[in-house]
Amino acid sequence: MAKTIAEINERIEQGKAVVVTAEEIIDIVKQKGIEKAAQEVDVVTTGTFGPMCSSGAYLNIGHSKPRIKLGGGRAYLNDVLAYAGLAAADILIGANALPDDDPRNKVYPGEFNYGGGHVIEELVAGKDVRLVATGYGTDCYPRKRLETWINIKDLNEAVLFNIRNAYQNYNVAANTSDKTIYTYMGVLRANLGNINYCSAGQLSPLLNDPYYQTIGIGTKIFLGGGIGFVAWHGTQHNPNVPRTEKGVPKRGAGALCVIGDLKQMHPKWLVGTSMLGYGCTVTVGIGVPIPILSEEILRYTTVTDAEIFSAIVDYSDAYPNLKPDILGEVSYAQLKRGKIKLQGKEVPTASLSSYLRAVEIATLLKEWIVSGKFLLTEPVAPLPGVESGITFKPLKERPLE
Repeated sequence: MAKTIAEINERIEQGKAVVVTAEEIIDIVKQKGIEKAAQEVDVVTTGTFGPMCSSGAYLNIGHSKPRIKLGGGRAYLNDVLAYAGLAAADILIGANALPDDDPRNKVYPGEFNYGGGHVIEELVAGKDVRLVATGYGTDCYPRKRLETWINIKDLNEAVLFNIRNAYQNYNVAANTSDKTIYTYMGVLRANLGNINYCSAGQLSPLLNDPYYQTIGIGTKIFLGGGIGFVAWHGTQHNPNVPRTEKGVPKRGAGALCVIGDLKQMHPKWLVGTSMLGYGCTVTVGIGVPIPILSEEILRYTTVTDAEIFSAIVDYSDAYPNLKPDILGEVSYAQLKRGKIKLQGKEVPTASLSSYLRAVEIATLLKEWIVSGKFLLTEPVAPLPGVESGITFKPLKERPLE
């Protein structure tokens, strides 16, 4: 049995495509078997919704009268520092960016009430955003200061560009020290007081295509409530990690670099997020369709939470000091029960990502495809796989001379 994306798209246009979510396919295969299900099912949809740093947006604000050159100057959106070093009228706002007067962790733990992720959410929501910018002045760009309100509907371009999203598995975070610590994995109480994780597990895009056979550069996706594309492999993409017999990575592995029109998106799926004692980020909704081109590809989409394992990492020592040590491995089925046993004690577990929202994303994407609003794309190039030899390398520190 073999299908092509072109054949699946033809079935979508004819209203004949069979589309199911990554949650639904598990029971379908149990009932019908791999061979029959692969013949009947055309697309499996996935979804994830969680905080994703390495996200941001670039904007073209248009030229003021008289013109100002933002490049080489400074720009702020609602007092949050934006990067203005691109060109005269282009700026970039990162999800982690903060106002200059935010106390950070001077008052520990810092609250980080407002940052770049919140600016992105307000832009998407159609709210006016205050722009204050300065330039040094040139003959062709004489203006030196600009203060104005901007709105997404008036911008020439507003593009979400996230260089590392939808991580393929990730650490489970614990804290063995005798004090509470504040991390991007949330608040971790002392003496294994709790454990946090962040993945949609069996619904997560790259866990349903562990060897990147269908997801590649140019793959069309659900992004922030609109349509986006995979632009590249994400930073820190690391396919060469320990895997189970079924190919599921047991450590943080692949990642996606994604891009899409911010004007199409919705604040329900792009949410500014504050992490106590750590900083600001944005919670992003991503859904990826997986075309069922073969029985092998379908088999990967039947992965269950019981088959996905991740490493428990001590964020009080091993993580900050870049040690390879782990406290153990645990499945997502175990994590989702609400507590696990570790070092002789029962430890409560909680997720930073929303499984219910992930289900909603996979279901929305399914509806888009079934209705003919969303056709699949053929990747123009694959993501680097195990054969690429790519591994994630730490910084090679060299003393300055």
